[in-house]
Amino acid sequence: MMGSEIVTVDEIPFPTEVTTTKPLSLLGHGITDIEIHFLQIKFTAIGVYLDAEVVGHLQQWKGKSGKDLAEDDDFFEALISAPVEKFLRVVVIKEIKGSQYGVQLESAVRDRLAADDKYEEEEEAALEQIVEFFQSKYFKKDCIITFHFPASSASVEIAFASEGKEESKIKVENANVVEMIKKWYLGGTRGVSPSTISCLANKLSAELSK
Repeated sequence: MMGSEIVTVDEIPFPTEVTTTKPLSLLGHGITDIEIHFLQIKFTAIGVYLDAEVVGHLQQWKGKSGKDLAEDDDFFEALISAPVEKFLRVVVIKEIKGSQYGVQLESAVRDRLAADDKYEEEEEAALEQIVEFFQSKYFKKDCIITFHFPASSASVEIAFASEGKEESKIKVENANVVEMIKKWYLGGTRGVSPSTISCLANKLSAELSK
């Protein structure tokens, strides 16, 4: 799974490439954090891996600066809907209960669905499935959560790995929920990690100008 090259994000190693059905490149990374009384508390480090073919779907933004792209939600909409494989690798920095993460994901996704009038029983059931999956987990430092979005189907495989334990996985096949999980992490100015969005914008701006 690991490529040879490594990028460190807040002292956490990320391979520059991961192989799912094909090699995907690390095109963005950053952290989720919060500031409380001038103290920065970091929660997770994030790596965004994409099929290099994604650039072909973003040609209309050729020549735009990273700064412009970071503020352009249409660009990130196009990135999210591009029919290419996407893989998110999220590494825990600050220890929390898995249930806390599950609830954060659930409320972020539910709010986005409700705003678009897409929150129905099927979506509620899919989110419950995710919350339940994380309920029993404990996020120690360096645990890894991954989200694998295949190119062709509106599904996501979520996996959780912590040292010394077997990886556990869950597959979610509700298209609306899957889309909003992508938007939570990759949704431009509304994404959960501005540092990741900014990094993605700069990297893709450079790729587009090649």
